[in-house]
Amino acid sequence: MALIDKKSVIKYEDFQKIQILTGTIKTAEINKKARKPAYVLSIDFGPEVGMKISSAQITNYSIDELLNRQIVAVCNFENRNIAGVVSEVLILGAINERKDVILLEPRQLVNNGSEIA
Repeated sequence: MALIDKKSVIKYEDFQKIQILTGTIKTAEINKKARKPAYVLSIDFGPEVGMKISSAQITNYSIDELLNRQIVAVCNFENRNIAGVVSEVLILGAINERKDVILLEPRQLVNNGSEIA
């Protein structure tokens, strides 16, 4: 329960405002301007949302491991400028004991743009 103490409890209606979708990483390159190692990713979220850009500190994965990988991301945050890149989505992952981000991803292939509920 320690995590509850660090975060505010939200109402279900607040959670429903968050657009969490599946997408497939189509391109990945090193973000050379980032202070901490990061990639610039182009992600396909399907025909309704389209392609989005993200800067993500997920360099525990190689570029080859990321290409064509299906991921889960928050798609309706305000854009953020991260080291010269306008990041449009926040890729979701769990932090392991080494502080690596372990990507959240569907166990089976689903359509890009599928909603997470």
